[in-house]
Amino acid sequence: MRIVAGSLRGRSLSMPEGDATRPTADRVRQALFDMLRHAEWAEDALDGPVLDAFAGTGAFGLEALSRGATRATFIERDRFALACVRANVATCGVEAQCLVVPGDATRPSAARDGWGAAGLVFLDPPYGGNLVAPSLAALTAKGWIGPEALIVAEVGADEPAPTGIEMLAERRHGAARLCIWRAG
Repeated sequence: MRIVAGSLRGRSLSMPEGDATRPTADRVRQALFDMLRHAEWAEDALDGPVLDAFAGTGAFGLEALSRGATRATFIERDRFALACVRANVATCGVEAQCLVVPGDATRPSAARDGWGAAGLVFLDPPYGGNLVAPSLAALTAKGWIGPEALIVAEVGADEPAPTGIEMLAERRHGAARLCIWRAG
């Protein structure tokens, strides 16, 4: 795994051993970030703070920083994945722009001063757990997500898309499906 483009391009990322973490393929991240840079509805999504919930390796948030995001918050509960996020942040030399929060994205702590209200949110929960809606509600209630934030959720290709929202884009990539919409 590596950072695909931007100022950190080519940096290798650590991955935890075992099956507990399912890193998103480089080609899927490349396709997503190309869309975020060029789609009219994305506007300046990559120019502000981002939240990477169910962070795993932290690849989404680090890729966003590489492409111009101002800061990134990572929320992860698995201790091995959390160690990888911390190692990857250090490897990329972006500690001052990052906050790594140990915890469950479905039951987060309150946002910390200066670190909440992300304008771009990545949700990459374990497939099949139906965790997108509860984590989105909890993160919003605790101040981690800004109004009108752009939400990117990676779910299994066979899982139902989130309901009650106006989807801006939806793409399938092998076993993964990316769903993108605005909060609010």
